Amino acid sequence: MLKITISRMKALITPPFSFSPMSKKATPLASNFFSLASKSNLFSNLQNPISYFPLKPSMISLPSNFPIQTRCVHSKSSLSSSSGEIHVIVGPMFAGKTTTLLHRVQAEINDGRNVAIIKSNKDNRYGLDSVVTHDGVKLPCCALPNLSSFKQSFGQDAYDQLDVIGIDEAQFFGDLYDFCRDVADHDGKTVIVAGLDGDYLRRSFGSVLDIIPLADSVTKLSARCEICGKRAFFTLRKTEETRTELIGGADVYMPVCRQHYVSGQVAVEAARMVLEAQKAQCGSCP
Repeated sequence: MLKITISRMKALITPPFSFSPMSKKATPLASNFFSLASKSNLFSNLQNPISYFPLKPSMISLPSNFPIQTRCVHSKSSLSSSSGEIHVIVGPMFAGKTTTLLHRVQAEINDGRNVAIIKSNKDNRYGLDSVVTHDGVKLPCCALPNLSSFKQSFGQDAYDQLDVIGIDEAQFFGDLYDFCRDVADHDGKTVIVAGLDGDYLRRSFGSVLDIIPLADSVTKLSARCEICGKRAFFTLRKTEETRTELIGGADVYMPVCRQHYVSGQVAVEAARMVLEAQKAQCGSCP
């Protein structure tokens, strides 16, 4: 009983993403993972699928000292090794959410677990066959319109042998809550979710915050404010576009601290009002 209690205490104070240095030696993954994946038509559009699967440690080259500021919240997890887990990574744009996701995927691959990564097909900035960080690190993925289609697209046999499912840009999936709950609670898989917790107006974005009550751990990342260099927890949109879903990079968004979010938002709103007034004036011109 004492040993179990000590183990539980250690588990509660250990950060969920304490990655060990990545070995350059490729560790064996389930040898039949590619054969299973190849039975699915999901990867039929890849020019050379053999070069993509199985996922190997050498596919990801991440800096071991990647500077990420985090705030972690932990909950008690089950002692059963067969139960699933849900880990959530949130933060503003340019905070390293995808990089953190790939770090975790790397660790799971090194442990010999079968992994698949999903992203929304709405995000085609770097193509649809890879999850790509802002600094160019990438890993093969499945691009889908919704999560409910993953099991059928991937194939039941291949799905049954998956241990870990990573989800990038999770804010674009409306069925995120149901998928994560079912996969972790009923199928016993580990789900690692990365996405924006808030939109450019600092309002809840998609269903990411809805899965917090389901999560074993939550990691809040910060970026660096582009104006003053302080920790940035918010995303400022630099254009006059007002729709919530507007996919873009540094040309559209910038991470900012609270002070510069407020002042920047005022400036953006003032510029927007001027532009709207100019458009209205031009529209009334003969």
